Amino acid sequence: MHFNDLNLPAPLQQAIDDLGFTTLTDVQQIALPMTLAGKDIAGQGRTGTGKTAAFLITIINRLLSTPPREGRKANSPRALIIAPTRELVIQISDDAKKLVKHTDLKLHTVYGGVDYEKQLNAFESGVDILIGTPGRLIDYLKKRAYSLSLTEMLVIDEADRMFDLGFIKDLRFMLHRLPKYNERQSLMFSATLSHRVLELAYEHMNSPEKIRAEEGDITASGIVESMYHTGMDEKLPILIHLLRQGKVERGVIFVNEKRTGERVARTLARYGFAVGILSGDVRQQKRMRILEDFTAAKLQLLVATDVASRGLHIDGVTHVFNYDLPEEAENYVHRIGRTARAGATGVAISFSCERFCFGLPDIEAYISRSIPIIPVEQEMLEVGKPTNPEATAEGMKKEDRADPDGNARSGKPGGGGRGRPARGHKPGGRPRR
Repeated sequence: MHFNDLNLPAPLQQAIDDLGFTTLTDVQQIALPMTLAGKDIAGQGRTGTGKTAAFLITIINRLLSTPPREGRKANSPRALIIAPTRELVIQISDDAKKLVKHTDLKLHTVYGGVDYEKQLNAFESGVDILIGTPGRLIDYLKKRAYSLSLTEMLVIDEADRMFDLGFIKDLRFMLHRLPKYNERQSLMFSATLSHRVLELAYEHMNSPEKIRAEEGDITASGIVESMYHTGMDEKLPILIHLLRQGKVERGVIFVNEKRTGERVARTLARYGFAVGILSGDVRQQKRMRILEDFTAAKLQLLVATDVASRGLHIDGVTHVFNYDLPEEAENYVHRIGRTARAGATGVAISFSCERFCFGLPDIEAYISRSIPIIPVEQEMLEVGKPTNPEATAEGMKKEDRADPDGNARSGKPGGGGRGRPARGHKPGGRPRR
């Protein structure tokens, strides 16, 4: 099926044409006929399958095709998109800007770690589509910066991640301020349609259609996976060897702990690699700059914990390295999904060491296959001395670090200060985003 077959409004179709999109992905072929007809859906799909475009096209089509509800004020959004992390919110916003560029629709994006008052004041200019993380959305709702009473559409992205990060009470707080489930259209997307996710869907949605776009292989077919059984102290030299030999144009290296990531990033920089690190200790503006530089190929490598394993849509990632095997099997799929997006190919290499090897059986059970093993050769451990011993990674410099007075993140993925002292806790009882 092609986008031209959907009879979309001309400004939206023009934006799709500008992006070079012609054929619908599997997710879009299943979801769009239903969502464009006004049905609620609870969709499962791995990352990189086009689900973000699916819900954005549905929103924009509706807003261009129907008038606002009577009595709506300019600062009250017609559509609300809730996502668990600021990185994902930023990615959705970037995609939305490309799709509304030929329209008069106004976007507003809110999340922690940046200027609080600037985001607050922006509501005065009007908003049609509001995108944000739960905590910051609740802050502005309580300040009456906007109202949800006449909102026509709701999208919840990465619903399972909302549970993982403890934001489900915040999410329910927002849902209870929206029109009744049968007075709005609701779309929910999740990497897994677990019992708790489906329970949320049936409680707050209007007889949602449950869709699963991929049956069988849970990981993208274009990923070449492999694994090395290695000692903890052998992982860095093996990684350096593979980076030198593997023609890694753009690679993401996943670690389980921040301190491990800092050691890996620092060492790679000293061996001459252009590398940045995504860490809770890095200022939000610097984090955004690191992502921009990585996207623009100014940085070859990005070191991250699982804060970056969801929602980051960066085209052209050729390699993913699991420096540490993830402790949760699902995160293996989320991590390697950074490569081979939208039909491309990629390489995923994992290290199974004495500390994290115990999760391997669960991972292989989850993906329903064994990961091919490659033996470690002696030459892989002989990488020589650092070529630039004084170098450091982007995000590791003193000026890159968040200050302790409101700009430092709490360590919660996607969280962050507001640029002002915290005012307490969110409804869920955890520090606000």
